[in-house]
Amino acid sequence: MTRRLPVYLLIDTSGSMKGEPIESVKVGLDAMVSTLQHDPFALESVHLSLITFDKDVTLLFPLTPIDEVVIPEIKTPDFGPTHLGKALELMCQRIDAEFIRNTPAAKGDWLPVCLVMTDGKPSDIMVFENMVQEISRRRFGQFIACAAGPQADVNALKRLATSVYKLENLDSDSFIKLFQWVSSSIDDCNRSQGIGSDSAELPPPPSEINLVL
Repeated sequence: MTRRLPVYLLIDTSGSMKGEPIESVKVGLDAMVSTLQHDPFALESVHLSLITFDKDVTLLFPLTPIDEVVIPEIKTPDFGPTHLGKALELMCQRIDAEFIRNTPAAKGDWLPVCLVMTDGKPSDIMVFENMVQEISRRRFGQFIACAAGPQADVNALKRLATSVYKLENLDSDSFIKLFQWVSSSIDDCNRSQGIGSDSAELPPPPSEINLVL
């Protein structure tokens, strides 16, 4: 059996993302999925899961082979909190339920890849604090944190990932570039783990995305 590369996308859908930003995210996600669906190497192993978070946390679909992925309608409330901590909690629960571990008889999944994207800051502080510790105890092939727009809390994301990337604009072109870069990162991680390395160096981001030092 071909080893899977689990990829978890956690996307902020709070009220501030309503309108053009979330429509632009949908365009970017569609572009990313299309890119991966045309990559023979990705088709062999990449499995994608999408979780959205606002006042509610929603599993839009569990780990699904990339050739079967269709991005569904993504809704946003008019206002409300941003439950990033609960989204991370759900992701960890899904990893525990879905991740195939190595056995003496067979190799399991490659280390998972995670992308967290938010334009704000976590509202569920206590849950978020607990999940920072939980994430630090887990192994990922790559953990990408993206702060979208000027109101995103970079410092909170730095507690989850060693490198945080900032997207200045929330238009469709910027999100297309973001998710194209993410698809390249998934591909590089896929190939790197395929030759025995636990993680891959991220490819250089496009000019629309800045690394926060």
